[in-house]
Amino acid sequence: MATRLTIERVTRRFRDPITTAFGELAERHTLTVRLEGADGVVGIGEAAPLEVYDGVTLDETEAALVAYAEAIAGLHDGPEILSTCQETRDLPQALAAIDVALWDRAGKREGRPIAALLADAPLAAVPVNATIGAVDPKTARTAAAQAVADGFTCVKVKVGVGDDAARLAAVRAGGGPMLSIRIDANGAWTAEEAAKLLPRLAGAARGLEIVEEPVSGEAQFRQLAARTRGYRFAADESGLGVADITCLKLGRAGGISALCAHAAHVTAFGGDVYLASTFDGPIGIAAALHCAAALDLTLPCGLATLAAFDDVPDQLAPSAGRIAVPTGPGLGLQPA
Repeated sequence: MATRLTIERVTRRFRDPITTAFGELAERHTLTVRLEGADGVVGIGEAAPLEVYDGVTLDETEAALVAYAEAIAGLHDGPEILSTCQETRDLPQALAAIDVALWDRAGKREGRPIAALLADAPLAAVPVNATIGAVDPKTARTAAAQAVADGFTCVKVKVGVGDDAARLAAVRAGGGPMLSIRIDANGAWTAEEAAKLLPRLAGAARGLEIVEEPVSGEAQFRQLAARTRGYRFAADESGLGVADITCLKLGRAGGISALCAHAAHVTAFGGDVYLASTFDGPIGIAAALHCAAALDLTLPCGLATLAAFDDVPDQLAPSAGRIAVPTGPGLGLQPA
């Protein structure tokens, strides 16, 4: 039997709409792929484009996957499959699904989790942060208190929408003095705006661990760095090497292989890395956990996002600010 790729659309509803600087989300649409080889082993992967964030639509991602299915039908070798897909359509969000499925197949054939294929001594559990959206101060305070009660030591707060200072003050009040607070503006500000706002926001939060994507693009980051001192900036949408810290995402990178390569590039030049999710499904979260474990990341990762949906797999639920890496073969996901 030749290689067979099937594609399924999946929709998950958020418990409450998520508000960020790039808009409000009520539901999340992803694509699940199943890649079956001649040996009968099936690998699963996930494509999770988010148009308001990365400009990539679900339809164009699905079209790329359909083209991949035709292009790889007669192939058997994993690297050849991935390179053929890339030559067919170089779309990271679609390639991520194929790459994850190939790694899942490899782990299942070897009888080992993906993290163990990537590193000799991967982490057993990955430190994660809680996420608080651009909500009103009362809701933010309650969410921060709940995060601490649940064992989180770090929260990421969405800013760039509404009264950010009041929201951050409420997070500090609810979370207490030991909680690390990082903010994510999704590039909402110019360098001039960010330079004026950050002292006020840092004061309201009584300290910021990381400022993620305050501006967009290398030029704006350079201008902001020249205008400010004392902040740790993280780049996400703006790409590698723009800030001292890089927040990597599986879909934007193009899968496990590319994400690990990007992380190696950042750390080789003295930078720090953490991973985050664009509200991916369980497949994407599991894949990112294997990467984070193999990379031995110490900064909390934004992978505790499945609780935002109505259906949360217990297997991937955080405990005391960490998520255990699945130990079964491949991705190690248990049947739903």
